[in-house]
Amino acid sequence: MEKNPLRISRLLTLLAAAAIVVGCASAPQPAPEPPQPEPVAEPAPLVVKPDAPQQYVVVKGDTLWDISSRFLEDPWRWPELWDSNPQIENPHLIYPGDILILAYKDGRPIIQIHRGGKISTTAPGRPEVRLSPKVRVEGLDRPIPTIPMDAIRPFLSRPRVVTQEELEAAPYIVSSVDRHLVAGPGHRIYVRGLSDANLTEYMVVRPGDVYRNPEDRDDILGYEAIHLGDAQLKDFDDVSTLQINKATREILNGDRLLPMNDALSDTSFLPRAPKDKVRGQIIAVPGGVALIGQFQVVAINLGQNDGMEPGHVLAVYQRGETVRDARRDNELVKMPDEHAGTLMVFRTFARVSYGLVLKATRTMHVNDFVTNP
Repeated sequence: MEKNPLRISRLLTLLAAAAIVVGCASAPQPAPEPPQPEPVAEPAPLVVKPDAPQQYVVVKGDTLWDISSRFLEDPWRWPELWDSNPQIENPHLIYPGDILILAYKDGRPIIQIHRGGKISTTAPGRPEVRLSPKVRVEGLDRPIPTIPMDAIRPFLSRPRVVTQEELEAAPYIVSSVDRHLVAGPGHRIYVRGLSDANLTEYMVVRPGDVYRNPEDRDDILGYEAIHLGDAQLKDFDDVSTLQINKATREILNGDRLLPMNDALSDTSFLPRAPKDKVRGQIIAVPGGVALIGQFQVVAINLGQNDGMEPGHVLAVYQRGETVRDARRDNELVKMPDEHAGTLMVFRTFARVSYGLVLKATRTMHVNDFVTNP
């Protein structure tokens, strides 16, 4: 049979093209670049309130947030306002009796603290202020807190967020002396599941609200652990004996025990914005309150896994409603989101954080969203 050179040439071309395709398909592909955090815009210049005092004397009961609210439109930016004084080891610790003076340095507003020694500051358009040292007979008071501690103290050592695995592994009450249906202060309870004889202090808890991911209701972020009381170990065994020293609610068989060992020692929160752009939602209000106002604690669906740290300040926005535009065939239109307030994160868990509402300009609700201020 006679060979056709043209057909052979075309066949060789097709084979070469197929080899190239196979080679490309089998070649290792470069790994995709990991997603980078969205950068946060540079903060705007500090804005001093028009009625800010030139000087202010700190009194008992003040908080850093209260004082900063007297001077700044954005109180959470107070660390940018305080100017370090050489004679003060830590200018962020402010005590009752300290005199705070509003001044300007290189055109930017600063606060100087007078605590002994001489200080002279000049603000544009204002007379020079000179202060002489005064002898303080009594010792220094405790420094004023950043935020109202009474509002969050119960959340620092008691309620916390636990996972399903932690609940299932936690020791539990099987009965009590004299088989009381409801146990209270002074009662002795029998517990199974204790694993460490050296742990003697426990809090009794019961699962509360289920914290779910608003974007996926099947995704459980954690469970609220409702604090029922405190108990102390008396006898360690397979069935251990504990005594209830304090109870805030009735304690029942089946309630769980968690070690009382995670109280926060450092509560000198430093307000600041998160480094990266974040966006989350208010998912619950401990206590079941429907309307959220100033100095209420809320749970948000951002936690340590999202970079949340105690002291992070977030703006709260009320979601704009969706309405129909009658002039455009009843087209659905979403109204703008409205700024509703400011909160500060004070306790974090893996996927959930507790925050305190420090400022409320509108009523807030569960599902309102939070983001960088």
